[in-house]
Amino acid sequence: MKNSPRNLSVQILTRVEEDRAFAQPLLDAYLARNAFPNTLDRGLLTRLVYGTLRLRERLDWIIRAVYTGDFESMEPGIRNILRVALYQLLFADRVPAYAATNEAVKMTKQLYPGRSRLVNAILRNAARRMDTIKYPAFDKNPLLHISALHSHPLWIVKMWGEQLGVEDTLALCKSNNEIPPVAIRANRLKTTRSNLIGLLDDCDCGASPSKYSPDGIVLSDLNIPVGKMPLYEKGYIQIQDEASQLISLLLCPKPGDMVLDVCAGVGIKTTHMAELMRNTGRIIAMDINSKKIESSRALARRLGATIIEPIVHDATKPSQNDLRGKFDKVLVDAPCSGLGTLRRNPEIKWNTTPEDMKKFPPLQQEILNHSASYLKKGGIIVYATCTISSAENEEVVREFLSTHPDFEYACPTSLFTDLVDRTGTFRSFPHRHGTDGFFGAILKRKGEQL
Repeated sequence: MKNSPRNLSVQILTRVEEDRAFAQPLLDAYLARNAFPNTLDRGLLTRLVYGTLRLRERLDWIIRAVYTGDFESMEPGIRNILRVALYQLLFADRVPAYAATNEAVKMTKQLYPGRSRLVNAILRNAARRMDTIKYPAFDKNPLLHISALHSHPLWIVKMWGEQLGVEDTLALCKSNNEIPPVAIRANRLKTTRSNLIGLLDDCDCGASPSKYSPDGIVLSDLNIPVGKMPLYEKGYIQIQDEASQLISLLLCPKPGDMVLDVCAGVGIKTTHMAELMRNTGRIIAMDINSKKIESSRALARRLGATIIEPIVHDATKPSQNDLRGKFDKVLVDAPCSGLGTLRRNPEIKWNTTPEDMKKFPPLQQEILNHSASYLKKGGIIVYATCTISSAENEEVVREFLSTHPDFEYACPTSLFTDLVDRTGTFRSFPHRHGTDGFFGAILKRKGEQL
């Protein structure tokens, strides 16, 4: 079967569903391998994958309304053929209904012989009844309304409803379905934000300063991927959401500091801290994954950050090295559910279960407990996540403080006054701040001056 944006989107979506994979690496691999010469085809593939993922529950609601059989027992590939076709019927203005339906039927004949009549019947029935399909009324069942119409699993909607209230949950779910801005970080070691914006203006990509991060830039009219830009290859630019940038600024590392990044990953925040430190001092970057450590070395080389020392270490275990009591600043960017990044990673909401959520807090607490031993007198810890879940955020910190009575909250810098609540805790939300959803808490020993 000849590859087209529609059949490739179905292949990617089925891999995401069956393997609980992330969409972006699959999409990048398919684009590199198949390299549609037509930029419209490349754009359509991206739109079909992410659009279908963002609105999957709404599309499934329509299918269930017009199909009398057991939707859950369908092969994942059939479900995704239907979803992609329905997404086009609803949201792709330039795609005629007959074209979307015919392509879906043709694909089904090739991939699932004998099921094409079913797909044809469901899609034609959906097209005919689209305007009469009813969704739960907001005034009668607001959480089910949000789940169905704004396409989030009901258990997530209920969790946020309890934490944020119904109106905020509605706004948050709407915001999660929007295409996020392309956010980058200016590398202080090689340029300034104002200088970089001037260079980007020559590329005509709609560069403007971000609202909160002094290093952040938003690109509103990007014509090529950031990773293909010469400025990226030269190390002037790093792709990073603005809220993620604020975590390093929350830690506020200074030139000459000893800093520990406990869960460093591929080094995006680690390199930002090196930039804030003007490449003076020392950063130990830990991660359990040796492949991520190698990626962090490559990133540091591209950006020119020479003070980073990556090491492979399990943060749930005591350090094998004599690092206890050595660090001025400790960043615990803890593994989490990632529910604050659904604009960029919509598959997370479908691939995460309530049972999965129970696994994170014990892991986060264990990492935070071990991290306290690394701190020297007068130092601070920042505990951070990219999730909107009190069980992974406030409750983890509350448990830590109950078992470490010598620690307390410290108030963040006034730089984040719009993002700090009355307890001194940093929070960002897509619907309030236009960023990913992040949490951060600064912790210090009682009686010590920062």
